[in-house]
Amino acid sequence: MKLEGKRILLTGASGGIGEALAMELAAQGAHLLLHGRRASALERLRKELPHSERHQTVTADLGSPQERARLLQHPALEQGLDVLINSAGCNQFAWLEDQSGEQVTRQLLLNIEAPIQLTRALLPRLRKPAVIMNIGSSLGAIGYAGYSVYCASKFALRGFSESLGRELEGTGIKVLHFAPRATRTHLNSQAAYAMNAELGTRTDSPQDVAEEAVIALCNETRRSWLGWPEKLFVRLNALLPALVDKALARQLPIIERHARHPVPLATDHGDNPACATHEKEH
Repeated sequence: MKLEGKRILLTGASGGIGEALAMELAAQGAHLLLHGRRASALERLRKELPHSERHQTVTADLGSPQERARLLQHPALEQGLDVLINSAGCNQFAWLEDQSGEQVTRQLLLNIEAPIQLTRALLPRLRKPAVIMNIGSSLGAIGYAGYSVYCASKFALRGFSESLGRELEGTGIKVLHFAPRATRTHLNSQAAYAMNAELGTRTDSPQDVAEEAVIALCNETRRSWLGWPEKLFVRLNALLPALVDKALARQLPIIERHARHPVPLATDHGDNPACATHEKEH
């Protein structure tokens, strides 16, 4: 897919990977509808993009059905979409028993219910051929202590992407799942950064992740996993999970020491740390 002139809705554009993605997509000539929860951040971003007059913004809390409905009424969507990128999300690095019910609900709402509901509502507005790209995580294939709810939501997003892609086979709409590893953004807590540093986890910049995401989008790559040895661990966990159990068990004391300090929920995009001998996504 060539992105010149394509109409793209990008959720979670006001921070982290989403902001870097907006820059890359605009540089490719796309016309963007930028979603986020902070109007001032979105407008600042829009003005910084190449050909800023081509792009529009919309603010909404995707965890709210009423605000999702308002997003769906935006005039830019009347012309149809060529690409939907579900990038908005949140994470909480903490032991499950230390998380509040609200934090659990918020992660499930933003990371899996919102993209499903938004995709369902926008399917009739996708101009064929079209692409849906869901921004997942390496933690959508590897369960990691301290991220039980986040992993659950990202595992679900991967399953949604795969099954919807098969459901839409032959319709002209392709579904892509793009999974970064640990990414350096302000959405990660200091505890997560400290853990990654102590474990020697490799992390990527949002710009590097965005560049790879745009390559995957242009090539219409159905499944993308970033980083080495992250790709290896994804495969190993699928085939021989007991080996990964043992590797992560050795790191458990370090993970617990950092995860036992609850932090505010990080929202708007979906960035996380890295995994044991591998990583933790964005």
